[in-house]
Amino acid sequence: MLHSLKSASFGRKTGSTFPSDALVPVGRGNPPDRFGHHMAHNRYSMTHTNTPDTHERPRQRPQLRSWTFRVVDSFDVEPNMRRVVLTADDIGEFAYKPGQAIVLMVPGPGGETGRRDYTIRGMDRPAGTIGVDFLLHGDTPAPTWARQAKPGDTIEAKGPRGGAVLRPDADWHLLTGDETCIPAIAHILETMPAGTKAFVFVEVNDRNGEIELPTQADAVIRWMHRHGAPAGPSELMNGVVQDFVLPSGRGHAYIIGETSNVRRQRHTLIARGFARDQISSEGYWRPGRIGGHDHVDD
Repeated sequence: MLHSLKSASFGRKTGSTFPSDALVPVGRGNPPDRFGHHMAHNRYSMTHTNTPDTHERPRQRPQLRSWTFRVVDSFDVEPNMRRVVLTADDIGEFAYKPGQAIVLMVPGPGGETGRRDYTIRGMDRPAGTIGVDFLLHGDTPAPTWARQAKPGDTIEAKGPRGGAVLRPDADWHLLTGDETCIPAIAHILETMPAGTKAFVFVEVNDRNGEIELPTQADAVIRWMHRHGAPAGPSELMNGVVQDFVLPSGRGHAYIIGETSNVRRQRHTLIARGFARDQISSEGYWRPGRIGGHDHVDD
């Protein structure tokens, strides 16, 4: 197995982790100027049905369970994130798959709330807590709330949701994303069965954005540097996907990050012979947009 560079642990600054057997095997964020938001944004499995006149019905929001979470702890983790540890009275009923998200009702400066999708970074079932990582980029509502969160604070949420989760029947797995996707990619990798073949490409600005990604999978992990170029639409990750040598067997791709980059990579894989059902693709953010995520399935 191959690991990346610096580590970001679940525990406080002691480096302790959520027990691996507490991570539910069934089964973001950020926001500011450049990073529209997220940390998960993951897609919910849906089907389209047609009305008798053959016009497709508009996509409907899935019915998600509501939760009232309480803050247990919050602390900084690499790279440039704030982890908020949450619990709930009914946390024992919480079930999710690594890579899924919850929709947080984040308070705004004027007392209003906004929906923000953030990846579930992990669960400590014996302790009855989940962790959520917030990318500290800018002073928009979600990272502001994460910086100020203290034990006892509450926040409403819905979920979990998202379809960018491990397909155990695939022969190999391709994962790509940017800074906003590190919590999802890290959680998927650390819960992959031993020996699973995985190829991981993560876009960051430079070496300072790299962290250790522990896994028992047979994983090749590569960090792709922007070298000071702004985060957002580019050909960097699409070039990676174009040059990637496809292994034998039937693979599955998990393509997440900035929406236009995700769409480019999806189209490239389809052009290279991937079936649409071999690609799980989620747009976590768009430049200038705060909140929201995109179902990239075209």
